[in-house]
Amino acid sequence: MKKLHFILLAALLLQFTAEAQTGANNAMKQFIDGLMQKMTLDEKIGQLNLLTPGGGIPTGAVVSTDVEAKIKNGQVGGLFGVIGADKVLQAQKLAVEHSRLHIPLIFGSDVIHGHKTTFPIPLGLSCSWDTALIKQTARAAAEEATADGLSWAFSPMVDICRDPRWGRIAEGAGEDPFLGSAIAGAMVRGYQMNDLHKDNTVMACVKHFALYGAAEGGRDYNTVDMSKIRMYNEYLPPYKAAVDAGVGSIMSSFNVVDDIPATGNRWLLTDLLRNQWKFNGFVVSDYTSVNEMQEHGLGDLQQVSALALKAGLDMDMVGEGFLTTLKKSLQEGKITLNDINNACRRVLEAKYKLGLFSNPYRNVSASRASVILSPDNLALSRKAAAKACVLLKNNNNVLPLQRKGTIALIGPLADSRRNMLGTWSVAGDWHKAVTLKEGIQAVAGNSVKIVYAKGANISDDTVFNKKVNVFGTEIDMGPQSPDEMLQEAIATAQNADVIVAALGEAADMSGESSSRADIGLPESQQRLLTALFKTGKPVVIVLFNGRPLTLVKEREMATAILDVWFGGTEAGNGIADVLFGNENPSGKLTASFPYSVGQIPVYYNHLNTGRPYVLGGPTKFKSDYLDIPNAPLFPFGFGLSYTNFNYSPVQLSDTILTNGKSIHATVKVTNTGNYDGEEVVQLYLRDEVASISRPVKMLKGFQKIFLKKGESKTVDFTIYAEMLKFYNNKLKLVAEPGQFLVMIGTNSEEVNSASFVYKQ
Repeated sequence: MKKLHFILLAALLLQFTAEAQTGANNAMKQFIDGLMQKMTLDEKIGQLNLLTPGGGIPTGAVVSTDVEAKIKNGQVGGLFGVIGADKVLQAQKLAVEHSRLHIPLIFGSDVIHGHKTTFPIPLGLSCSWDTALIKQTARAAAEEATADGLSWAFSPMVDICRDPRWGRIAEGAGEDPFLGSAIAGAMVRGYQMNDLHKDNTVMACVKHFALYGAAEGGRDYNTVDMSKIRMYNEYLPPYKAAVDAGVGSIMSSFNVVDDIPATGNRWLLTDLLRNQWKFNGFVVSDYTSVNEMQEHGLGDLQQVSALALKAGLDMDMVGEGFLTTLKKSLQEGKITLNDINNACRRVLEAKYKLGLFSNPYRNVSASRASVILSPDNLALSRKAAAKACVLLKNNNNVLPLQRKGTIALIGPLADSRRNMLGTWSVAGDWHKAVTLKEGIQAVAGNSVKIVYAKGANISDDTVFNKKVNVFGTEIDMGPQSPDEMLQEAIATAQNADVIVAALGEAADMSGESSSRADIGLPESQQRLLTALFKTGKPVVIVLFNGRPLTLVKEREMATAILDVWFGGTEAGNGIADVLFGNENPSGKLTASFPYSVGQIPVYYNHLNTGRPYVLGGPTKFKSDYLDIPNAPLFPFGFGLSYTNFNYSPVQLSDTILTNGKSIHATVKVTNTGNYDGEEVVQLYLRDEVASISRPVKMLKGFQKIFLKKGESKTVDFTIYAEMLKFYNNKLKLVAEPGQFLVMIGTNSEEVNSASFVYKQ
């Protein structure tokens, strides 16, 4: 009886929710219908215009002009790059008090990995495999951004990337669509909380739609070319997950899709996004990507603007092609009034959902300023910095460091405050960041002696450094010569018990427009590492990076390698927590590290070939290299701990799966080491026989568990038919009968397996 009452109550609740939503939608439609009846054509087109007034952090090559006059004339729908509640208030007053219809602006910004409190770069944060933590960082970012006057975040970036030469791999969740989808949904929910009316939520903007992470040669803005099967199975799922999570807006990408620029691609923006996926938010272009369609060869500004509008683009970022050409295109019959009305309605709906019509100043209250850089947010930043760390090597258990003796802290990133936040930390203040040196000094205690030397520049290449330092001096050459710094480092290391070498990239050696053909450590740092290795002291590399790097020599020389990415505001403290064992590293790689750039793309969920190479088998006439292994240097899902975890064989509850039923796959995981720790238990599946070639393995589940030393836990994964589905060569989502391999383990290469048969 209780169960029946619960079912009836749930049904009534669903009915009530649906009726309430219908009522809200009707109210929104009635309001916007009335508003649009009052709007002139110019005012409707003005809502499609997104500008940046300059004066803030530059995110592109163009800055808008005459912004104040355009706002008063109703020619602006939104602004971005305006940081600070006082500045937002000033601009909003222009729209609400000085334009004819008093339509409020929407204010956006690149809230990528935090706002004023900065968290690890997204690639680093993804290595936590902790969606609850990731959601929490998005929630904190939304709290701060709204307190600063914003209502729209250009995040999350969910582009799948398998080419670490591409600098923007730093902004995403790596190479896997399943994990990427889980993180995309978590971030959208963290930003929006399913209630955009609240004054502490922002409308998320998923980007970049679509396929941007597959740019040829890893060169930013470059051509993308792939089959639709690959799109649907491997690259589109994270965007779809964001849509399913209710994301309010989407940003089009710079690249072509099927040789048509994404910003003007009707199949992408309308057929797929709106018709297939039922997305009901609005689409904004990336920075001047409408104008850039001219360079793609699709016509002049009027032609490409009309093409973009008809394709389904609603808002033009910075380029003003919509503002200056749509009226003429309407007069010439190249577009219809309905095209303009549809786009205008979607922008106005976003503002309505955000509550801007009822309170255009909702995010400009000084009373909420205390959430910015609050103790709770800083503590979360420190925790996230620690959870993002991935232990790649730890010979002789040199880590965690002992709280005694002398530590030589050496390297160009050991005391580099400017580089702690990482790329795309738009509102973050690097002056408030904690350096590694400060973190170690704070965590180590008085019983440890810390001696420091810079040792080398991040790079000695002045031409390269000038490119990196566009937005500020991240690669600081300093007054000493390379030889002087090297000799000082060697002398500093002589009397130390262990060397901590802080090496890697500057913050903007990755990120937008920061592609690298050589993704190894710069020569200056390789020279330093070689000299430190020759001292005979144990060398612990603390690696700062925004992408996977080629680390063959570094892996050979170092006693330990801790990949810390760029940890954000509390980077130094969080990293030190790991180095000294306050936190046991639990991060796992979400992008494979290659041996060489010649191996790229290298990723775990590849297709097999007709002549697959088997490790230890014959090599001639097999799909392999003569000079390096096929496998990556560090595989997807890899990450060590200060303790050890033992996995039992995989047990299946049944060997036959049918529709409507499920199979339980279980393993017993035991902490056999000397430390308490967390482990990410990973589930992979392989479809052994299918109508198209399928990947050798696919991540289909993961659980992060905590085990005290000596403790065991049985980890249970539920496998059901929906997990077996893929898009076939007719782009139909199907699960085909046959045999499947279940693999569970600590990373994508170290797994135990069992088999079952799926019968429809």
